[in-house]
Amino acid sequence: MDTEPQLDGESVAPDLDDFDEVVEIEHESLPSDRYFDRELSWLRFNQRVLELGEDRTQPLLERANFLAIFASNLDEFFMVRVAGLKRRIDTGIAVPTNVGRAPSDVLRDIAKKAHELQDRHAQAFIGSLKPDLDAAGIHIEHWSDLDEADRLRMREYFNEQIFPVLMPLAVDPAHPFPYISGLSLNLAVRVRNPKSQRQEFARLKVPQNFSRFIKLPDDNSGRMRFIPLEDLIANHLDDLFPGMEVLEHHVFRVTRNEDVEIEEDEAENLIQALERELLRRRFGPPIRLEITEDMDPVTLDLLVRELDITEQEVFRLPSPLDLGGLFEISKINRPDLHYPKHVPTTPVQFQPGEPNTKPDLFRAIKANDVLVHHPYESFATSVQAFLEQAAADPHVLAIKQTLYRTSGDSPIVEALIDAAAAGKQVLALVEIKARFDEQNNITWARKLEKAGVHVVYGLVGLKTHSKLVLVIRQEGGTLKHYSHIGTGNYNPKTSRIYEDMGLFTADDTVGKDLTRLFNELSGYAIEKKFKRLLVAPLHLRKGLLKRIQTEADNARAGKPSGIRIKVNSMVDEQIIDALYLASQAGVPVDIWVRGICSLKPGMEGVSDTIRVRSIVGRYLEHSRAFAFHNEGDPAVFIGSADMMHRNLDRRVEALVRLTAPDHINEVLEMFDLAMADTASSWHLESDGEWTRHSTDDDGRPLEDVQNVTMRKISARKRSTR
Repeated sequence: MDTEPQLDGESVAPDLDDFDEVVEIEHESLPSDRYFDRELSWLRFNQRVLELGEDRTQPLLERANFLAIFASNLDEFFMVRVAGLKRRIDTGIAVPTNVGRAPSDVLRDIAKKAHELQDRHAQAFIGSLKPDLDAAGIHIEHWSDLDEADRLRMREYFNEQIFPVLMPLAVDPAHPFPYISGLSLNLAVRVRNPKSQRQEFARLKVPQNFSRFIKLPDDNSGRMRFIPLEDLIANHLDDLFPGMEVLEHHVFRVTRNEDVEIEEDEAENLIQALERELLRRRFGPPIRLEITEDMDPVTLDLLVRELDITEQEVFRLPSPLDLGGLFEISKINRPDLHYPKHVPTTPVQFQPGEPNTKPDLFRAIKANDVLVHHPYESFATSVQAFLEQAAADPHVLAIKQTLYRTSGDSPIVEALIDAAAAGKQVLALVEIKARFDEQNNITWARKLEKAGVHVVYGLVGLKTHSKLVLVIRQEGGTLKHYSHIGTGNYNPKTSRIYEDMGLFTADDTVGKDLTRLFNELSGYAIEKKFKRLLVAPLHLRKGLLKRIQTEADNARAGKPSGIRIKVNSMVDEQIIDALYLASQAGVPVDIWVRGICSLKPGMEGVSDTIRVRSIVGRYLEHSRAFAFHNEGDPAVFIGSADMMHRNLDRRVEALVRLTAPDHINEVLEMFDLAMADTASSWHLESDGEWTRHSTDDDGRPLEDVQNVTMRKISARKRSTR
């Protein structure tokens, strides 16, 4: 794959009309059991996260972070994926899953695997992480561990800071069972009236506006000590129920269905409809009950009855529950217990020519396309600087941008506001249906509107997931297009931990493509022709299927061939079947996937030539890349689309073809590094299990792909001085 591609944007890629033909997939040669269940595959992804939390070769506080990520991931899985399966069962539209099984059967398998993983997660904390934290001088204590001096000071803290905000709620004929909010920690308390001997039940919500782990006073030992908030509260129940005898108290936690469904074509105002739905979200039905392993049967029976849940939805675990709280512990300032610091570099092309001068990003982009790779290269000195320069530049006439997720205090949003204040035309296409960011997106969408930005919400029935910026600049009496097409969100915070790529280009072919695409998204245009982009939902699937088929045809003709794909998820059956047929034709296929993979590698006569790898580590692998051998003229794309039905059929996604030889080589070398046997990664087996390969035959650590990439990009910066 070393032949240089053509650089003329008009001739590099065919019009997408060439992809209008329907690519038929012949299924007859493929076995019926050729997919892995997507939900169970997701659980195996979270197992890979858990394995890093269990791995004592990882820095201690990073292990705490991985255990917290596991817990947070699992919460979202239940709130969305499990909730969706239950909703389909309850409404009677329980269509079979991607492997043809009934949702009720899949729910049973999920429950079994989730119980296994949550037990393993709890043991990783109790049996490994906590003792290692203790050895490092970071102690998570129980009340019983405290001496009298500590108890006196914590009683004072409780009375002054916590007691006034607690709200015990009785449950009796005059007080119905209270609503239990999703993901909140709660104490189930049984008390007895010493006069009447009558037993009562009360629920006490652990307030969420306090730290999950309360720092204990310094005892001059040099140790950092914490106590779980619920443990502190549980040991002061007598103050909350004076005159009553506290018989039992147990911690529990409920997960609810928190997915949002909006019938867009019936909603006159999408924002108002979504806000109403967000209010209803808090009252979704329970789908999981986590309890401490010491909960008595009387209390458990009451919770099960009142919450109307099944036995398989009860997770009995050792305390403490909600290990997502370990995020707080993982942020402790102990550099010796974290990964070595990585400092993102400024892309070479965006570095100033002289010290103490500001770089001219427009000049750099006009000279050559610029490919950036975050977080190895700085988001602040590339994407953010590009938008800030565009906002301040008097020659810039218009800025158009898609926004899927961003931070509330985002300099990206501020740049758009500044541009509008300077009199420029500014269009922000805000996706307010970005799951779990809906309320944030509504808030700053309204802020943009008040500042004079034209805010639109995309196409009815489609999420706008593409990552696009188009800047129109007047230069010498003509209009010049400057574009950015990325794989990740315009979010400065997540850009530090998400691995993503983005292309800056002044190519008018791309600029005209984006102009037409933005017109389609903000108006009533129906655009079919794009030159250098593959756009979903109309053409992206067809374009990829055509590329895959071409590689298969080349292999059958005895020509060199090859397909390499990097995505977050590989689920779409048409794409998978096309890859199976390419494998049957002899095409080498490399799949680099972070999360779900329904494709089965290594099936004899079906997928012998397919390898699947996964890398989970310091950064969240998030970029999407597609590389096709193309008879030695590599066709390489980057963009926002995963290989899922929703991305290919129900979202606006965009891939851009790279044309610069060094950019193409950079992506191909990225695949070489990740797929090599010398790289630390997980290998997907034909039975669905992921095997970790982290050491060689002599027990030496294999290469960390992310560390190697950081070193290579840092060296690239040094080599230009």
